[in-house]
Amino acid sequence: MKDQPVGIFDSGIGGLTVAQAITKVLPLEQIVYFGDTAHLPYGDKSTAAIQAYAVKICDLLIRQRCKVILIACNSASAAAYELVKEYVGSKAKVLNVIEPTIAFVGEQYPGRTVGLIGTKQTVNSDVYRRKLDELNKGVVLRSVATPLLAAMIEEGFFNDSISESVINAYLSDPELQGIEALILACTHYPLIKKQIELYFEGRVDVLDASQIVAGHVKNFLDQQGLAAEQRAGDHKFYVSDFTRSFEESTRIFFKRQVHLEHFPLWE
Repeated sequence: MKDQPVGIFDSGIGGLTVAQAITKVLPLEQIVYFGDTAHLPYGDKSTAAIQAYAVKICDLLIRQRCKVILIACNSASAAAYELVKEYVGSKAKVLNVIEPTIAFVGEQYPGRTVGLIGTKQTVNSDVYRRKLDELNKGVVLRSVATPLLAAMIEEGFFNDSISESVINAYLSDPELQGIEALILACTHYPLIKKQIELYFEGRVDVLDASQIVAGHVKNFLDQQGLAAEQRAGDHKFYVSDFTRSFEESTRIFFKRQVHLEHFPLWE
């Protein structure tokens, strides 16, 4: 199983931030990535719709012989993780992006106030609050839904005056006053991390979940004896809806040239 690939899926190309972080700490792993660009953003979709997409994507990743499937999308992790784990069964190990982040926050910020920004689906699911409460570390979580950010980033609006205005409008929400750290609970947000840090002027630790999750995947593969000892093949990248702008954006997200293959979920 060691030479089998690591499967990663997201609602779009934002999960490439996680894929890129994983290739840094696990350079021998082959990645099979699926971006469900036909249905993005997941943040405003129903739980039932996200579960249906996730199951279809897992079928593809299982056919690609993935040893691990990482749900790199917070909305899908919140809505479909338990179902996917049951559906995949013993065919692959299933991981998500929420639990490693929860463990990190519980460890680093006990008894402190932490903010979170994410999609409506992630915030309304209340999954971060519930899981932090289960840790019983006294972390106070303050969450704000930021539905415009993912679409804005997918369209290439970051590090400019448009994104600055939108980011500042969200971060000035009274709910985020007095926080000591901010969880970026969407895989797109690392691309605007610098702008978020500039807004807080060093007063708040901005937590890039892609780094935390990559470390978790590495530890998991090491502990399970599943880490690759040599690269089995080139990375593969699939999208459910192909546009030239996605191909251009993938270079920014993945920090290198990427060839996208079109794979519609429903023929």
